[in-house]
Amino acid sequence: MLSAKDNELMCRTNLGTPMGQAMRHFWIPALLSSELPEPDCDPVHVELLGGNFVAFRDSEGKVGMLDEMCCHRGASLTTGRSENCGLRCIYHGWLFAADGTVLETPNVVDPKFKTRFKAKSFPVCEAGGVIWTYIGDPANQPPFYDFPFLDASDEKVLATVQIIGCNYIQILEGLLDSSHLSVLHISQFTKAALPDIKFVQNTGHMAHNSTPRIEAQETEFGLHYGAQREFGDTAETNVTAFISPFFILNPNDIYMAVVPMADDKCAFYAVWYDGVRDYGLEPLRSEQMRTVGLDRLEEYGMTRKTFYTAAAGSRANGFRQDRAQVKAGHHTGMGSFVQEDALICLSAGGLRDRGYEHLAPADMAIAQMYRVLLKSAKKVAAGGKPIAYQMSVANLRGGRFSVPVGTDWRTLVSGNLSEAKFVA
Repeated sequence: MLSAKDNELMCRTNLGTPMGQAMRHFWIPALLSSELPEPDCDPVHVELLGGNFVAFRDSEGKVGMLDEMCCHRGASLTTGRSENCGLRCIYHGWLFAADGTVLETPNVVDPKFKTRFKAKSFPVCEAGGVIWTYIGDPANQPPFYDFPFLDASDEKVLATVQIIGCNYIQILEGLLDSSHLSVLHISQFTKAALPDIKFVQNTGHMAHNSTPRIEAQETEFGLHYGAQREFGDTAETNVTAFISPFFILNPNDIYMAVVPMADDKCAFYAVWYDGVRDYGLEPLRSEQMRTVGLDRLEEYGMTRKTFYTAAAGSRANGFRQDRAQVKAGHHTGMGSFVQEDALICLSAGGLRDRGYEHLAPADMAIAQMYRVLLKSAKKVAAGGKPIAYQMSVANLRGGRFSVPVGTDWRTLVSGNLSEAKFVA
């Protein structure tokens, strides 16, 4: 049971909060590269940690990240025009470069006026199908991540994002909860004609054992945990890593990040990559997305463009649950895996009260995550640096293993401990 004080400390990420300050030490996924598909395309409104920004791709393809509000008179630059290698405010025509330089001020005669100031801009790095930004104190800016997928070619990577109307912790809890897969997703696992892809191969056994043995261990980067399901002499073992404060390394070749947009809204990124399979090419790309429901995000209001439409799940529309399907035998009445997960998170409210919950042994990794995040926020509040700050992540991993019963799952991903290092 988590106190109301600790729940607030862990969940609130706006500017000035301890957790928000901790997160501002890291490079943060802001949007997908595909959301800015070409030079001079429409700008995109980006919400991060309670702040509002605008992302745009200039005439030469360079991505800029600026404060949303024009530094002249406060009009939203998301209504602006991408042109002439900048973003132009439609109110008075001021034109801003990707680095915030003021290129033109058409309503000002003095040509030196525009040299006296800049728009607030933020560092950007585009890699792995994702546009990343750093919005913290420049003095604390760390080196960019060294995840293996960041240097991969486009055909090897499939990057996706879901927009979900709940606190980021509620999504992370589900990603650190192996036991729910055997129950919540049972209708997905048992339906006919599942494709023969790695995700199905690695998760199908969960339909036959809903009581995995869960163990968790704190690490330099956060935690990792093992979920072992025994079938005769074999322990089907999934190992997952949580890298504070955003990242989950899943056994299914998935690098995940859950980023707070506001305290009651988050962006859930998933990047498929294993260095071998062509996740970015057809037919695997569409097959992967269709299997887990990522091809239906617009239908369920789970994209940046559809989140505020009637398509999004809410109490008013029953969270888009099809009760007729439930009566007909479907366990949840939802479209697929990602819609089922979103249903549970949304149904708990925008920011869940944890004062009444009773965690079970299967929730060991979730309890450990609470401790890691609270420790990190308190370190920053005391003037220190957050957990995993400036840490190399290249050798960290999740994994799926079939091993003899009694095998210590920690030995299967020993690099999560022995090869962890920090970078200058």
